[in-house]
Amino acid sequence: MRLFFYNEGKDITFQFFFEGDFVASFESLYKGTPSLFSLESIESSEILFIKKEDFYKKIESNLSLKKLYEEKIIERFCFYQHLFLSRIKNTPQQRYEELLKEYPNIIQRVPQHYIASYLGITSVSLSRIRNRR
Repeated sequence: MRLFFYNEGKDITFQFFFEGDFVASFESLYKGTPSLFSLESIESSEILFIKKEDFYKKIESNLSLKKLYEEKIIERFCFYQHLFLSRIKNTPQQRYEELLKEYPNIIQRVPQHYIASYLGITSVSLSRIRNRR
């Protein structure tokens, strides 16, 4: 799955999710506002969901689930912090190498234009980077 938003008519991929990942718009969950992002399945997927009220009841009554939830929030925060720093200090080539290190089979699973969007480059630039390897 991919998390994306539109900026000046352009579709910008922000994050990818794979098997076993938890997906939520934390801002929407806590503030009750519409999410700033959209979620799209790019492969056939089986999705489990839970209503907000039921979710809160479950994490309050189950300490291990609450701990898992807290771990996932921290994990997501660390991911976004790393992404932010990477966008500031790394070249597109370095960001591509990081992505392959984190998700070695992403090239086989995600269309190139989504990967390019995620890296903040064009599909043509991504092709050049891939040909250098």
